[in-house]
Amino acid sequence: MTKTPAYAAQSADMPVAPWSIERRAPGPHDVAIDIGYCGVCHSDLHTARNEWGNTMYPSVPGHEIVGTVTAVGKDVEGFRVGDTVGVGCMVDSCGRCDSCKAGEENYCENGFTGTYNGPTQQDHGNTYGGYSTHIVVDERFVLHIKHKHDLAAVAPLLCAGITTYSPLRHWNAGPGKKVGIVGLGGLGHMGVKLAHAMGAHVVLFTTSPDKIADGKRLCADEVVISKDPAQMAKQAGSFDFVLNTVAAPHNLDAYLNLLKRDGTMCLVGAPPVETPHPSPTVFNLIMKRRGIAGSLIGGIRETQEMLDFCAEHGIVADIEMIPMRDINKAYERMLKSDVKYRFVIDMQTLKDEAKAA
Repeated sequence: MTKTPAYAAQSADMPVAPWSIERRAPGPHDVAIDIGYCGVCHSDLHTARNEWGNTMYPSVPGHEIVGTVTAVGKDVEGFRVGDTVGVGCMVDSCGRCDSCKAGEENYCENGFTGTYNGPTQQDHGNTYGGYSTHIVVDERFVLHIKHKHDLAAVAPLLCAGITTYSPLRHWNAGPGKKVGIVGLGGLGHMGVKLAHAMGAHVVLFTTSPDKIADGKRLCADEVVISKDPAQMAKQAGSFDFVLNTVAAPHNLDAYLNLLKRDGTMCLVGAPPVETPHPSPTVFNLIMKRRGIAGSLIGGIRETQEMLDFCAEHGIVADIEMIPMRDINKAYERMLKSDVKYRFVIDMQTLKDEAKAA
């Protein structure tokens, strides 16, 4: 076991603060990774503050990890010391169920193990994530990073990227398809970039007129202010697919009205359990055979596909780099939507902090 500097939440009402964790020594199939960058996902905040009601404390968040391989187990074949790699939202799954066999470990029927706040196999504890200086992960859940530059901006692809890529691919976003992206935050800005790169006609829906210019910069073909009934009415019944990235509870009917016959709206934003979305009007579904669906990240195979696609098309996240010590300030700014569009922690700051302590 190796003592590892980290930041952890000790309870729902305490700030994330310095703490020391233990990482296992690499086993035969393990990859040890020195963490260079870790993205800050809204799920980190939800978990640190127990807003989903399932947090195991102490909690070390972070599942958008990019780093360098420092050691590999004796049976590891796909990775070498010095490789640039990523770790996303999962570090284990049963490997036996139909979903795992299909390469969709994110839907593991026995429950995948999250990079943080997941059950550990060895000691019945909980997993600790990327708000730390290094991590040890089974090779099956380590990903190759082919980007040569902007590695900090690659980190959010490990969650925000795959969370939007997977449903866009599943519902066949591409040439000839009209795709709506609801919300321009950490997920939404990736959705716009990816849908555009896939060749779809992309329409961004936002409540904020201040985001029109940014939406166009990110390659949205149109930007609609969703609070304007006239603008929404012009778009009614014209979409093949709508990707709704907004986690705050809101009226889903306004976006169901956008769909063509047989169109689908996919939800990827998850509101707190105590404040769910209001139930939509059933006739909005029945009259045009519309569907509401959900999507959860993506399997390892698809995540690697996404990373390769992004490297080929030069896609990274729009980020603001922060030192580890500013994580609680970042959380408060996230709540105010005061970030364009993803915070990423420079883990060298944690290493320097640990040396100085």
